[in-house]
Amino acid sequence: MAKNKQKDLFYEELVEDVKQDFSYRQKERFNLERQWELNIDFLHGNQYADICADGEIRDEDKDYFWQSRKVYNHIAPIIEARIARLGRVRPSMSVRASGDEESDVKCAKIVSDVLNSTSSRVDLDSVIKKGTEWAEVAGTGFYKIVWNNSLGKKLGEISNVSVYEGDVEISVVSPFEIYPDSLSHENLSDCKSLIHARAMHVEDIYCKYGVEVEGENLESIFHTKAKKPYSINRKTYKDYALVIERYEMPSRKYPNGRIVTVAGKSLLYVGELPYINQKDGKRGFPFVKQTCISQTGCFFGLSIIERLIPLQRAFNAVKNRKHEFLNRISMGVIMVEDGAVDVEELSDEGLYPGKVIVYRQGSNPPTMMSAGSFPNDFSYEEEMLKNEFTTISGVSEFTRYGDSKVNM
Repeated sequence: MAKNKQKDLFYEELVEDVKQDFSYRQKERFNLERQWELNIDFLHGNQYADICADGEIRDEDKDYFWQSRKVYNHIAPIIEARIARLGRVRPSMSVRASGDEESDVKCAKIVSDVLNSTSSRVDLDSVIKKGTEWAEVAGTGFYKIVWNNSLGKKLGEISNVSVYEGDVEISVVSPFEIYPDSLSHENLSDCKSLIHARAMHVEDIYCKYGVEVEGENLESIFHTKAKKPYSINRKTYKDYALVIERYEMPSRKYPNGRIVTVAGKSLLYVGELPYINQKDGKRGFPFVKQTCISQTGCFFGLSIIERLIPLQRAFNAVKNRKHEFLNRISMGVIMVEDGAVDVEELSDEGLYPGKVIVYRQGSNPPTMMSAGSFPNDFSYEEEMLKNEFTTISGVSEFTRYGDSKVNM
């Protein structure tokens, strides 16, 4: 009884340690997550949002009720074109023979065929496309490569439990779910531990771990089965629990590394790090990182959207001010003497063709205020901003509007 009590106490402390560690990493990465959300907002056309002083994203208010606030989204076609262009590049896996002997060459050829067959079976092209989308939008995308015992052909049953061959499983993991032990590590290999936090339905947790976990309401930011890889929907999901997996690299205390998985107040799994996927048979994380633009001294990459946001704001402002000026020229601004006409009627109906204006006898009739000629500065600035979009993104207008849809 004493041993069981001591064991339960150890598990409780371990669960609390993992949850506290996760909470600390969440706070450390708060600003980065807000930037990723802002990138997604701009991609989807919500381009009057900004990060406020308290760290929350809110829409900017109009300065005047009459201001035009249309969105002229150049970011979306740029990202679509970049993803289409990157979609043409697909890595081909091959194995090099360890020696010049015929047996080594044959073995390498067989293994290469197995790799190509596995790539086709797991639909690696689609997986890489989703990972590239995350890398382009948030700056970083991750691939999780594990062995799934529930895949493959069914071999039989043991104690009424089905046994399968098992197979490789490659899934795309969003950067919202990955928490390194330090944001200053540039590579996965630099990390001593890594947390993968994701939402799972309580029934899925029970089927995988055999542990009953109390469900809660979670936002979809942790939900990995969204239809769009980079959609952030604030809808809550019921009967879900946040599963926190902490992967620890081999150390003096744990020579083979360790995985600790918790959900709620329950310990789901604790054991050795089973992934022998590094050089010389060493153990490592089951993740591969892909970045859009690498940042020196930072674990997460930079998205091209972050560089385009200031341009997009300026372009929207120029286009809207240009249209406001054109509206003034076409609709006009009417000057009336105080008390000369029914201002409310004139304001509601304007000066439509054939309108009869009745003004007070002895007063001046309403006149149109001259708005002047259209300034060339608007057109010049608009063209300059278009050129800057091309320069910064590396995507020409022809590729954006003509070629991207064909290759998606």
